[in-house]
Amino acid sequence: MRYMTTAEIREKYLNYFQEKGCKLVPSSSLIPDDPSLLLTSAGMVQFKPYFLQQKQLEAPYIGTTSVQKCVRTNDIDIIGTTGRHLSFFEMLGNFSFGAYFKEEMCAWAYDFSVNVLGLPPERLYFTVFEDDDETIEIWKNLGVPEDHISRLGEDDNFWRAGPTGPCGPCSEIYYDQGPEFGCGSPDCAPGCDCDRFLEYWNCVFTQYDGQEDGTLAPLPKKNIDTGMGLERMAAIMQVVQSNYETDVLRSLVAVGERLAGVTYGEDAETDLALRIIADHSRSVTFMIADGILPGNEGRGYVLRRLLRRAIMKAQLIGIEGHFLNEYVDEIVRLMGDVYPEIVENRELERGLIMAEEDRFGATLRQGQAYLEEALGKLEGDVLSGEEAFTLHDTYGFPVEVTQEIAEGRGVKVDMEAFEAAMEAQRERARAAGAKDAEAAWSTYGGIYSDLLNELGPTQFIGYDATAAETRVLAVVVDGERVGTLAPGQTGEVVLAATPFYAEMGGEVGDTGVIENGEGRLYVLDTKAPEKGLFVHAVRAEEAGLAEGDTVVARVDANRRAAIERNHTATHILHAALRRVLGDHVKQAGSYVGPDRLRFDFTHFEACTPEQLAEVEREANEHIMSATPTTIYETSLEEARAAGVTGLFGEKYGEVVRVVEAGDLSRELCGGCHVNNTAEIGFLKITSESSVGANVRRIEAVTSYGALAYVNKVEAELKEAAATLRVPPFDVSERVAADQKALKEMRTKAKRAKDMVSDDMFSTLLSQVQLAPAGYPVIIARTEVRDGGQMRNMWDVVRSRMDAPGAMVVAGVNDGKPVLMAAGTDEAVAAGFDAGAIIKAMGPAIQGGGGGKPTMAQAGGKNPDGIDEALEIARNMIL
Repeated sequence: MRYMTTAEIREKYLNYFQEKGCKLVPSSSLIPDDPSLLLTSAGMVQFKPYFLQQKQLEAPYIGTTSVQKCVRTNDIDIIGTTGRHLSFFEMLGNFSFGAYFKEEMCAWAYDFSVNVLGLPPERLYFTVFEDDDETIEIWKNLGVPEDHISRLGEDDNFWRAGPTGPCGPCSEIYYDQGPEFGCGSPDCAPGCDCDRFLEYWNCVFTQYDGQEDGTLAPLPKKNIDTGMGLERMAAIMQVVQSNYETDVLRSLVAVGERLAGVTYGEDAETDLALRIIADHSRSVTFMIADGILPGNEGRGYVLRRLLRRAIMKAQLIGIEGHFLNEYVDEIVRLMGDVYPEIVENRELERGLIMAEEDRFGATLRQGQAYLEEALGKLEGDVLSGEEAFTLHDTYGFPVEVTQEIAEGRGVKVDMEAFEAAMEAQRERARAAGAKDAEAAWSTYGGIYSDLLNELGPTQFIGYDATAAETRVLAVVVDGERVGTLAPGQTGEVVLAATPFYAEMGGEVGDTGVIENGEGRLYVLDTKAPEKGLFVHAVRAEEAGLAEGDTVVARVDANRRAAIERNHTATHILHAALRRVLGDHVKQAGSYVGPDRLRFDFTHFEACTPEQLAEVEREANEHIMSATPTTIYETSLEEARAAGVTGLFGEKYGEVVRVVEAGDLSRELCGGCHVNNTAEIGFLKITSESSVGANVRRIEAVTSYGALAYVNKVEAELKEAAATLRVPPFDVSERVAADQKALKEMRTKAKRAKDMVSDDMFSTLLSQVQLAPAGYPVIIARTEVRDGGQMRNMWDVVRSRMDAPGAMVVAGVNDGKPVLMAAGTDEAVAAGFDAGAIIKAMGPAIQGGGGGKPTMAQAGGKNPDGIDEALEIARNMIL
């Protein structure tokens, strides 16, 4: 067995199964093409339509093979604590949808392991499902000794997506790393929890359809679903004890060693931190490259949590400031040739990560404040596990950091309660993972899936025509196929061919009419509830229709033309933004309607007025150059090589549609566009705003919409000019002058008010009396009404008194009486007690209050009692 790099293993695996007749398929996005899944966590996810017989593999291929990038975070807190657990990993796989099965798969797995990788046969061990005699015989016929084959139960060697549906036995292949990795038990064998027997390949034989009564019905076509962990195989081939010591991950660990000035292998806690940062940095880089942005829910929350966990671990080993981009650069160097998306989105990855590092710095300060408050309120010397879990889950504080800070205050953390909260979270994550696995195999279900399976994809002819003669294939009302639609009814219609564009890619669906010999039905919207199936929402007024009818479908051409202008304008706007702001700008969402366009894009700060003006100028210069648009289809690989821009986070097939608007804009797009940029007229940006962390939004109008917007602005300007009695272009100057004059008037008014206040203080100070205890005191009504003003007044009065003294004042605020008493420390020492005085005065105003001897306040309901209250104070003090 010779040393092999990760890249060599990956290449040999894919080449081997291509030679066997499997089609090489690129890794799919980490955003699965299935709304029921959060992240792509297995190689089979992208092949679900083939397993469910919704798509057929073209000849001459007998199956597929791929290396799939995966992210799993069900057990995030275990990552790094062992040599096997990773959040990001590469899964080598090969898949058959009925063309080959157990005998071929086992033979190839054995051949690849022994003759390609060179693994010693005596170190290979195999597990099979306890009742799967067939697979046992296959392994024995391949020369595997019987004592190297173990039968395991359903929990280990029978794969199910859920209680019903596709399922089947599986056979796992293990590599014996040697007794030095083991637990020492004489019964140690594959399936043991120790590290001696390392499972590296799982072959799932999906041959049954699980029924509700628990029986297993044979599937019409038997499938193969395999997975080999690339990192685990690299550990075996490189003769290392951990995934983190393989070439790729060890290079990332080395980045941390350099940044922290430490050496891996010298300290257990430092090693743990280095492993976690190395792992999480890969997940973060690949997730951003596939269109996932940091957020507070779903995929965005997973990304943000990984980022913050890496930052916290880095701080524990002395890495401060912006550092994660050092890892990004190394990941791009190590893996960019296999995954070009991380190269293409490098600037975006760097910008988002730096912004999140800054954002998390603020969150850490909030967490520290939360912990300080919790410790300040603590009664006793134990911080609750719930508080520690909140710090961990909400603020990203590792519990060891919480323990360290708490111990510095002589406080322990209730780790038992903390672990209980952590386990509850893990259970929720595992349940979600199980649900994802079930969802990965479940059919979409419903009327639309049935229609797609029966009728096939709708033929879309709307790129070339806005009207066409076609045939009605299905009529649906309230989710049920009904066959006919009567006048006065609303429903949905599926046509054999349609010129109506279905809403997708941000572009709204077409509207128009469907005509037959009896009259018109109005098309209110067009959608694609299943990929490839166009469904027209219609209202029958003049006529009905039935399945089988021949009709003329006619798009509202004027509305479509307005949509096309706005759609092409979004492409030009995207290109202009990238030129002005930088290559980190990626489309993060859009709306393209007939009246306006909305464009969301990745950027880390608000655009300046100067930048927006430059973007608008750049876009309009291209629009007015009257550049013809060119639209063509090509392979995704060729489009990437040509530098065509793909939409951030979008998933594409092997054949893609490219829309070019001269040299400025080339994008992958399935929407409708103008033939020449001049048709857009001009573009006017109407607003720029934030829609989330690191995502900005521009709203704009074009053509007639832009003209209407400019006309409205002009009308508003003329109206303002008429009110100010100046020419339109002098409005801003006049407004500035008026603002300056208003500011001066306010300043003069404030000065006058201050003069009045000075008079009021003089009046108050003229009422000073000497208390028998020897300190000066003022007892009076005041026109200063609320408590805040009274406190400020006391500050001024105290500073102007000849000697340290006291004051008792009363006023009215919104018809309700307000009292305040205050005294200096010297007055209090001489017997003045503000709290006692206010308490005695309160009943006179039908209220109450309190405070300290130096200051107290009260409010009440009876303003007529103020004089009585002041008299009470006089009696107590004088």
